[in-house]
Amino acid sequence: TVAAEHFAQRVQAVPMDPTLRELLDPLTSVLTPLNERIEKLDKELTQRAQHDEQAQRLQQIPGVGPIISLMFLAVLDGASRFEGAHQVMSYLGLVPREMSSGEKQLRGHITKAGHGQMRVLLVQAAMGIMRLKKPETARLHQWADKIAQRRGKRIAIVALARRLSGVMW
Repeated sequence: TVAAEHFAQRVQAVPMDPTLRELLDPLTSVLTPLNERIEKLDKELTQRAQHDEQAQRLQQIPGVGPIISLMFLAVLDGASRFEGAHQVMSYLGLVPREMSSGEKQLRGHITKAGHGQMRVLLVQAAMGIMRLKKPETARLHQWADKIAQRRGKRIAIVALARRLSGVMW
C-alpha cells in the first residue's frame, strides 16, 4: 500500500516516458500542499476535541476518534433533543424503511434520511471495529458477527453503526 503523503515521491521514483512525466508533474505537485493542509486541519480538529469535554467522553468509545466525536456533537446539536437512542438512530437515517399494510410488515433498506456524512463516519467506525478485532470491542464484534452470519457482512456493519450511534447518544 502507498500512503497518500508519499505518493508524489513514489511517482517521481518510477522510470517513465518524459511526455508522461510532463503530464503527471502538475498533478503530483498539487498533492504536497494539499497533504500539508489536511495535516494542519487534522491537528486543529484534534485540539478542538481535546478541549471539549463531551468529545473526550465520546472518544472513550472504541472506534470513535476526534473527527467522529466532533461531527456527532455538531449534527445532534444537543442530545437532550432526543428522548432515546432509537430517535437518534432514526434521525441519522440508520433505521430500516418500513412498508407495512394491514397485517404485513415489510422492512427494507435503511432510510438514509439523516446527515449523510455522519452516517458514513459511523459506518467507517463500525468497519474498523469489525476489521481490527480489539479486546475492548469483542462484545460488539461478536454481536455483529452473529448478524453477519445470518444477513451478510454489509448489513452487520450498518447494524453496528446503528448500535454505535445509540451508544454515543
